[in-house]
Amino acid sequence: MTITAKDVQNLRQATGVGMMDAKRALEANNGDMEASVQWLRVQGLASAAKRAHREASEGAVAVVRDGNVAAIVELRSETDFVAKSEEFVTLADEIAARVVAEGEESIVHFKENIETMLTTLKENISIGRVYRLEAGPDEVVETYIHNQAGRGVNAVAVVIKGASEEVAKEICLHIAFAKPLYLAREDVPQGEIDAERKTVEEITRNEGKPEAALPKIIEGRLNGWFKERVLLDQPYVKDEKETVAQFLKGATISAYAQVVIGG
Repeated sequence: MTITAKDVQNLRQATGVGMMDAKRALEANNGDMEASVQWLRVQGLASAAKRAHREASEGAVAVVRDGNVAAIVELRSETDFVAKSEEFVTLADEIAARVVAEGEESIVHFKENIETMLTTLKENISIGRVYRLEAGPDEVVETYIHNQAGRGVNAVAVVIKGASEEVAKEICLHIAFAKPLYLAREDVPQGEIDAERKTVEEITRNEGKPEAALPKIIEGRLNGWFKERVLLDQPYVKDEKETVAQFLKGATISAYAQVVIGG
């Protein structure tokens, strides 16, 4: 029997499974819709799909570093009970190790592992954020992870040029604590800057500040806004008298990544 795109679509709508799973089910059951639905239920796929809409705000994050390459992988779940389980944490570590070795696209090899875990743990489980950083000539890569109850909850990787591994580690610790959103000012979308400038100007005018003083006050407040979210502008956590850029003493951050569970 020929399996049409319409057949696949109907089965997907009825069960919520992915296209390939729907096609596989129809092929295994000669196009019989009811038999295919039952087949998916037996495989645990249909019930897993029904859980897919549930929020996965918990999870675990893994960091693996090998030579000049580091990877961060977030594995998401619905509850911290599942996120703290040994098999969940181990899978996150395995995915991160493969990303280091083969690249971000290698996460596709863990589809079957995820589907099995969906069935056994009965939660919406998925791979979340994935980052792979590689250091080039004169660069170092360093990582940091904060563990809580046996799982990683805050992971950082950074690539720095012209600095030691000790400096890179210090920057990792700073990022873990300060949680910057951008590396440099030029990375902040202009739309966000314009919106904040408009808000700051309205606030300043409503305070009745002298017109002549407005530009300086607005720029000062906008600089404070940048310091909250831009890594290089942030006060260095171990000495707030200097910025991260000043702490680097000429070294440059080529790239960084951070994943915080729930963040």
